[in-house]
Amino acid sequence: MPRNRFEAGRGVAPAPTSRVVIMTAPTPTILATSGGHRTGGRTMVTFNSLVHHAVELSGAHGRRPRVMYVGTAIGDAEHFTSRMTEAARVAGFDLTPLHLFPMPNLDDVEGAVLDQDVVWVMGGSVANLLAVWRVHGLDRVMRRAWEAGVVLSGVSAGSLCWFQGGATDSFGPELRPVTNTLGFLPYGNGVHYDVDRGRRPLTHRLVADGTLPVAHCTDDGVGLVYRGTELVEAVTEVPGKGAYIVTRDGNAAVEERIEPRRLPAVP
Repeated sequence: MPRNRFEAGRGVAPAPTSRVVIMTAPTPTILATSGGHRTGGRTMVTFNSLVHHAVELSGAHGRRPRVMYVGTAIGDAEHFTSRMTEAARVAGFDLTPLHLFPMPNLDDVEGAVLDQDVVWVMGGSVANLLAVWRVHGLDRVMRRAWEAGVVLSGVSAGSLCWFQGGATDSFGPELRPVTNTLGFLPYGNGVHYDVDRGRRPLTHRLVADGTLPVAHCTDDGVGLVYRGTELVEAVTEVPGKGAYIVTRDGNAAVEERIEPRRLPAVP
């Protein structure tokens, strides 16, 4: 996809760390999505094409991919951790759940995160996710992992968290802006753009009034691939869906649709 279609940012240079980490992805990589899961045949949840694409982006080969599941945004709900563990077994991945409720389930959280090929962050309340991550220092750990080549990915709140902000239902049924997200990517983010009717007009309003910078948005089933801070590709596991770039033009917002590349279907 031509670079001038996007608001390109500069690549991110790895920060010094006391740990020796073998980079998996060749550059810091994020896959921000509104998808990744579907109902399984014999399981409650199956990893769909977007999760498999996150693993592909990591470059893991010759062994079982290492994937960390982070369910902070849904309070580390045990039933969903169990479903994700079963989905990983079916997919042939080694899954490590990271729980922060009622306390971290791992002795060395940073070491465990840095040992992964992919981190997949579940949706839910992005406001709660941000608060809990910051208390535990996981925001800093995630930045180190990103700079070290661990692919950061996720759905809904697990997409929005990597950006400058966006629309959220974390505070109640009425959508509100959140602008204190991690800011690894210098854009706004809109998720569930086609199925939650309030998200598109609120995103437009937030971009038009300058609350958000240029916003990158996804229909359900679509993901955005970033190398460093540059948007390099839109991909989809559902035909007919789109990605969108919303820019400010005076006091108005202008939306451009990006046709995503169709990913191979997962049997």
